[in-house]
Amino acid sequence: MKVIKEGKGKLVGWHDPDSHRKWVSENKSRELKDKRMSAKEAVKKFINDGDFIASGGFGHIRVSMSIIYEIVRQNIRDLTMAGKTAVHDSDILIGAGCVNKVEVAYTFGHELRGLSPASRRAVENGNCEVLAEISNAAYQWRFLAGSMSIPFVPSRVMLGTDTFEYSSAKVVEDPFSGKLVCLLPSCNPDVVFIHVHRCDKYGNAQIDGIAVEDIQLSRSARRLIITTEEVIEDDIIREKPWRTAIPFYNVDAVVEVPWGSHPCEMPYLYFFDENHIGEWLNLSKTEEGTKEYFDKYIFGVDDFEEYLELVGGKDNLKYLGEIERYEKPMKAPWLRGD
Repeated sequence: MKVIKEGKGKLVGWHDPDSHRKWVSENKSRELKDKRMSAKEAVKKFINDGDFIASGGFGHIRVSMSIIYEIVRQNIRDLTMAGKTAVHDSDILIGAGCVNKVEVAYTFGHELRGLSPASRRAVENGNCEVLAEISNAAYQWRFLAGSMSIPFVPSRVMLGTDTFEYSSAKVVEDPFSGKLVCLLPSCNPDVVFIHVHRCDKYGNAQIDGIAVEDIQLSRSARRLIITTEEVIEDDIIREKPWRTAIPFYNVDAVVEVPWGSHPCEMPYLYFFDENHIGEWLNLSKTEEGTKEYFDKYIFGVDDFEEYLELVGGKDNLKYLGEIERYEKPMKAPWLRGD
């Protein structure tokens, strides 16, 4: 295959497909076992200094904040992050100095709320390095290739763009048509954490609403931590197996955390806590304010349960939207799976 052009971004998260398959076969069990543990245990067991990590959800939606805060609390450093659809999660981790390298699709803004003061300051001061750029679609296809244990996925995205110039992709001549195609290298993050609506103790997880790229991401991960609003019985999962978005054999840890996406949104359960997000954006304008936020909301508490009490307690957070248990009818009829 004739290579026409190469992006100048650094390749991260790529593993030889055969080596990755071997690693998975030696390190991932298909045993149906209870994987429940605390966020503190999951982070300590599976996330190490220097890892390449990725976070599920989208922007401020369905984000595994309990794991984000625990990474900061345990002071894990030198992390590289997949800035695919990352916003609040990456901003917290960069602001805390845990993440100092990123591959960027969208990272340094909070959408309509404005730019990310902490992340932008870190990049401008040289404390966080942008290794490469990529589009959102291209990242999803990197994870697709990783989930299939193939070296790349051919596409037409990014051709002729500046994004390609700063990516780790390659333009080649298609051997069938002779036309140009963009090869997106596969990606297998060391650790992925995804917040879901419910799962059983084995890790069979259901997601209400749009899954974004989490199906591909979960299957590409070397280690996968699932945080969930609730753990339900396996019998309920088995009643509607087609609703399982993430199967147990991809999962390494199950962490039950009601309100676990706060201050971000959990579709059909609760909305953004705009007051809290606004507090972060205001404080993170300065180094002193950023430290004040972390001292109060992360280092000043032992776990996510205490954090929720600090921000008002579960009863007082009901204005964000009552959590509906599985037994109650879902608001959206197309999600019932009938």
